[in-house]
Amino acid sequence: MNDINPKIKKRKEHQIKTPQIKVCGLTVARQARACAESGADAIGLIFFPPSPRHVSFDQAAAICAALPPHVISVGVFVNPAWDILETAVQHCGVKAIQLHGAETPQLVDKITKKLKIKVIKALFSAKQPDMTRAKHYNPWAFLVECGQGKLPGGNAQTWDWAQAKPLIETDPVILAGGLASGNVYHAIDSCLPDAVDASSGLEAVPGQKDLHKVEQFIDAVKQSAPLYAKAQSLIRKIF
Repeated sequence: MNDINPKIKKRKEHQIKTPQIKVCGLTVARQARACAESGADAIGLIFFPPSPRHVSFDQAAAICAALPPHVISVGVFVNPAWDILETAVQHCGVKAIQLHGAETPQLVDKITKKLKIKVIKALFSAKQPDMTRAKHYNPWAFLVECGQGKLPGGNAQTWDWAQAKPLIETDPVILAGGLASGNVYHAIDSCLPDAVDASSGLEAVPGQKDLHKVEQFIDAVKQSAPLYAKAQSLIRKIF
């Protein structure tokens, strides 16, 4: 990768005034394009068959092709086989990989080196790997969420988002876990993340986004600029 790893304490990105936004769990190309046009910085595609938001390789390829160049497609995987990762990158065109299971630090390094792609590693507050394990990994960024519920993610579980604050002091972090338009400002205020991620809270039904909810969510995130200005906190670019 030619990009500079943002793993420093608040790298200066003066042009970014509010957290970047990832809308996850898209299954339809036209909805993904609409989310991008509404202001999303990244679109998450879930490659995990037990999830109601699971996409096939062909679905993912169509979604990636529908996105404007400045919007990043992120493939989300849970303890994936290597050939699945290769296909997602080479056939579908995903631009980043999010590991949402118990993947090892060695796999993170292998993906970065061999596939030459950004890797986001999920850490959890209620299960392993938890945030104390961050020092063992060297991803592009971390995503942190609750980790409760039947599925690895997408369970609409809110949590004490302030628990992420120590990790945000040292590493680029995407905040997730039960976020929706009604609570995202409070979540941001609690820890000032570099990015936020929402899925279940923006849906009409699983796998289908309510575009009005998406717009409300993005508008709520955009209201958070004064929080960062007051704290003199600079946002690191992840997407």
